[in-house]
Amino acid sequence: MTLKLFGLKNCDTCKKALAELEAAGQATEFVDIRTEADLPGKVPGWLKAVGGKLVNRASTTWRGLSDEDKARASGSSLEGLLLGNPTLIKRPIIELDGEVLVGWTPETKARIG
Repeated sequence: MTLKLFGLKNCDTCKKALAELEAAGQATEFVDIRTEADLPGKVPGWLKAVGGKLVNRASTTWRGLSDEDKARASGSSLEGLLLGNPTLIKRPIIELDGEVLVGWTPETKARIG
């Protein structure tokens, strides 16, 4: 089974996840969310699957948003906000057998393992 890992090439967490997956012999396809991902096609499904967990509220991009934009992050405008600011997407996003996993957490590792 091949999983898709969506992230950024310079993201330390994405690099760590990719290295651990490859070391475990897991076939992994890396997709850069800035340059390779079909975000308009992916973000709606990701939001449906994981909701607000998709927003990286610890990011520099989040801290730089206006209060108005932050308020949009909880409403129906969330999709547009993420499409306009891909670095707001919590990384990595892992697609595995139709499931969407967010972040390189112990829960994600257990689900993959």
